[in-house]
Amino acid sequence: MTLPIRVASQADLDRMVDWAAREGWNPGLSDAVAFFTADPGGFLVAEDEAGMAGCISAVRYGAGFGFIGFYIVRAELRGRGIGIALWREAMERLKGRAVGLDGVVAQQANYRRSGFELAWRNVRYGAAAPRQVEGGTGEIVPASAVPAEAIAALDATVFPAPRADFLRAWLSAPGHRALAVMRAGELAAFGVIRRCREGAKIGPLTAVDAAAARALFNALIEGATGPLFLDLPQPNAEAVALAEAAGMEPVFETARMYAGNPPAVMRERIFGVASFELG
Repeated sequence: MTLPIRVASQADLDRMVDWAAREGWNPGLSDAVAFFTADPGGFLVAEDEAGMAGCISAVRYGAGFGFIGFYIVRAELRGRGIGIALWREAMERLKGRAVGLDGVVAQQANYRRSGFELAWRNVRYGAAAPRQVEGGTGEIVPASAVPAEAIAALDATVFPAPRADFLRAWLSAPGHRALAVMRAGELAAFGVIRRCREGAKIGPLTAVDAAAARALFNALIEGATGPLFLDLPQPNAEAVALAEAAGMEPVFETARMYAGNPPAVMRERIFGVASFELG
């Protein structure tokens, strides 16, 4: 089944987020605006006479990295070739780049056939009301009080390409609360908690060490209504320990996979992933 594929508009992306919610991915209430800022040409839709038949994102970061997400086909149209056509269009858009994605369990074998290899597991932890954790150190300040260059520099240790536009939009989006941890005048951590279709999610939660991450986690959850969720890389033992200390339990997982050379990032600083859709 061959359908026309075009670049999505902001309105299309709003609908893509609705579809993601129906798939159980629990997107944030303001995700679409920040996502579109990251790469306005990075979202694709296939259409039939009834409207959007399928979608995918192929967001470009910098000169050498890309990320795949939002890979969904309308339920009654699955198995007719729409998905593979979208996939090919997305990968063509990212040709020549290292490409990452967070693959759900059911699709991981298909991604491997397309040249993607497992880098690590990301696990979503959740709790109705996480508790405060011990061992945090540092001064909590609004992220808006921290120079954007400092936040970008810390983010560059955990993400393989510049994403200043996305960070600016993500930290200031409606319903997002962005905080940071300072020590001796230096940035030690930054993070965001945002309202979602169900409860709220923390992400990113990026910190130079566990003590900064714990201080920031406590500040982010203060006053938040649950359930609360945190997506973290399973190999980061300190991140897992933080979630478990807060009384959170695994509720979902993905495989972080890469095609091309896996980027070098400081995974030990990733205590919370910004988004499974955009990395």
